[in-house]
Amino acid sequence: MNGKPSTRSNGSNREGDDSVIVVGSGPTGLLLAGDLAAAGIPVTVLEKRPAGISNLTRAFGVHARTLEQLDARGLADELTKTGQKITDIRLFGRLSLDISELPSRFPYLLSTPQYEVERLLHRRATEHGVTFLHGVEVTGLRQDARGVDVEVRKEDGSPDTHRASYVVGADGVRSAVRRAVGQDFPGHSVISSIVLADVLLESEPDLTVAVNGSDDAFAFLIPFGDGYWRVGGWNRKEADIPDSTPASLDELRAITRRAFGSDFGMHDERWISRFHSDERQVDQYRTGRVFLAGDAAHTHSPAGGQGMNTGLQDAANLGWKLAAVLNGRAPEGLLDTYQTERHPVGRAVVRSSGTIIRLAMAHNPAQYAVRRLIASLVNHVRPIATKAIGQITGIGYTYPSPRGAHNLTGHRAPDITLADGSRLYEALRAGKFVLITPADAMSAGLEETGCIHTQWASSRRTTLLVRPDGYVAWAADDADAGAVRAAVAEWTGA
Repeated sequence: MNGKPSTRSNGSNREGDDSVIVVGSGPTGLLLAGDLAAAGIPVTVLEKRPAGISNLTRAFGVHARTLEQLDARGLADELTKTGQKITDIRLFGRLSLDISELPSRFPYLLSTPQYEVERLLHRRATEHGVTFLHGVEVTGLRQDARGVDVEVRKEDGSPDTHRASYVVGADGVRSAVRRAVGQDFPGHSVISSIVLADVLLESEPDLTVAVNGSDDAFAFLIPFGDGYWRVGGWNRKEADIPDSTPASLDELRAITRRAFGSDFGMHDERWISRFHSDERQVDQYRTGRVFLAGDAAHTHSPAGGQGMNTGLQDAANLGWKLAAVLNGRAPEGLLDTYQTERHPVGRAVVRSSGTIIRLAMAHNPAQYAVRRLIASLVNHVRPIATKAIGQITGIGYTYPSPRGAHNLTGHRAPDITLADGSRLYEALRAGKFVLITPADAMSAGLEETGCIHTQWASSRRTTLLVRPDGYVAWAADDADAGAVRAAVAEWTGA
């Protein structure tokens, strides 16, 4: 399947209790749970950690495509007030990526701590009635034809079982759900003993994302806009230090001086940690009624700041599909398209972030030459720069489309201005398909489809059916009313 349901649902998928269990209350799990609950699906989130959102987080940036997804949930404008808007990403002192002209309402990287994203997503999920169970550790899973039994150990050590129609493991790189369904996590460790901290700087550089390296070290700096900077670094000569060894600010200062020639007078860390970076991805995002999302499905280096963003977009892709199946509007086979659409994206992110980290680790003349060549190509060949920016920001990814489909099918829909002066991503806040037609198109017969029908503000003749996650499900030029109704019925199940 290419993201397209092949038949209308007969409702047979509605056996069981029609609920979903999400394991993990990080950003991926929170967005998914909120989407499902907003669609009327009962959702329970199981979280091993105690209640409360920790600010000791590694993610530092929200890219344009993720901000568009948050805009479709009414959260982006509030989030953008919490951080620093960055339009320039500088790598190795030579390569500069200008994202100020992105074809998006959000032509920048928003540098803000992960806990700010979690705070808004948690609030939304709570408002829609998501049930949160903390101090609950998954110990096993059992599937049958109608649902999944999730075996857990409660905070007091006693066992318990929860049942749902589907389960989503959004429980991170050490995912208990992934282990329970027997999925391997193939890949390898790329780099160890990265020191990471949020610090104040006496001498602040330009407000940009900067990555630089020397023969035996690299470091990066990202401003949060509140005075603090996310600083990370690695020293080749101390690469074997285990993660359990406490990191120190003096160690990070020394690494940063090696990479940038200055430690910028860093002081007053609000947290500091040491970690290693792997490149891993499961082969299958779906095992029967169990799905994996975010870091449970893929993990990679922090280069490019794509980890949290990729997980949030996994959730946006999966949520509307689960809701459509559980609400009887789509066949169960629609869920297979989560694999066909998101697995290639995860693979591309692993590769692109891996390329950046390997260039940062260059330490011989041949590697330096490759780095200079790549920087020159990106700086001077516009199509290459456009592709690189599209991958890092997320707006360049497309999904497979059927043979013969319109060339817009599977592409991200931009934030189109509609005839009434509103925007597409405001219309998407209803969690439904949005049909955009020419101004003179007939609307009879569309009232009961469950989609939102609106019209172009311009004279454009293309008809677009936009999925709840902001991708084009179907498109046609000068389509007649019958073709439009057929496409809407096929996709909405009405």
